[in-house]
Amino acid sequence: MIVSGSTNPICFRFSSTGAKQVTAISCLKLSHNQSGQPLINSNAAGSSMECRKMIKKAGKREHHLWSKRNSAGSGQKALNLVQIVSGLPNEKEAVYGALDKWTAWETEFPLIAVAKALRILRKRNQWIRVIQVAKWMLSKGQGVTMGTYDTLLLAFDMDWRVDEAESLWNMILHTHTRSISKQLFSRMISLYDHHNMPDKIIEVFADMEELGVKPDEDTVWRVTRSFQELGQEDKKKLVLKKYRCRWKYIHFKGERVRVRTDAWDE
Repeated sequence: MIVSGSTNPICFRFSSTGAKQVTAISCLKLSHNQSGQPLINSNAAGSSMECRKMIKKAGKREHHLWSKRNSAGSGQKALNLVQIVSGLPNEKEAVYGALDKWTAWETEFPLIAVAKALRILRKRNQWIRVIQVAKWMLSKGQGVTMGTYDTLLLAFDMDWRVDEAESLWNMILHTHTRSISKQLFSRMISLYDHHNMPDKIIEVFADMEELGVKPDEDTVWRVTRSFQELGQEDKKKLVLKKYRCRWKYIHFKGERVRVRTDAWDE
């Protein structure tokens, strides 16, 4: 349809549903010379090109290179998985067999459901099941992320399986050297601190410094305490001088107050 009454009329295109498209396109008004031949100036030609581009852009559709994973029903799948593994004996063959059967009819690996199941098991402190499900998932080549490693290291810590945690950590250190997160370093230092292994804490901290990962406040506290237990007061002071927070906030008489952290030196 053409809306007249102006020097530059507007054309609207209608879809099959009768709805007007948002894009309005200016139509060219052609002039004629004395011989009756149409004349198109450069501005009009440029407007024509813009009109065609706008029409093409309005009808353009986006095509993705991959399809989004369908998360519908993943919560119920996760609960079903938790129920299955919770009723199994503590045997690797029985657990892995049940998990393989659980995924037998899936067209793709239910990664979202397994991740949710791990969170549920973690909240319930079922650390043995967390270890079994995480190991099974990694054996399938799925969920190889820092989050999975963090959950597995925590489960090893809580189940007092320090040797397995150390083996996993060495694998992570040699495989993902430049992509290890601060959280994962802190998790390993916390594990060694939980089991009173100050020499191991210093080793992890040395790798942390070599890779240029800055420790958080809790990690600094654990490292300095380890140096103190090992009788290396000079190194403790160096760590404090380099990494401690100069200021912190406390609540005093109902107000948030900024104070110096001089207590570190005591």
